[in-house]
Amino acid sequence: LWQDFRLASEPGGAAAFAAILSGAYVPSPGERVGILLCGGNVDLAKLAEAAA
Repeated sequence: LWQDFRLASEPGGAAAFAAILSGAYVPSPGERVGILLCGGNVDLAKLAEAAA
C-alpha cells in the first residue's frame, strides 16, 4: 500500500485489500466490494523502516 499508493494501514486493516490483490478472493460477477483501510495502530517507526 505504501509503495503504490502512499497509504499507511495497520496489517489487519490491509488484509481485505491484500486478498483482492493476490487473487485469494475473487468477487462474483456483479458483486460490489468495499474495503475499509484503517491505520490507527500503525507503528510509525516500523513504517519508516519499511519505507526506507
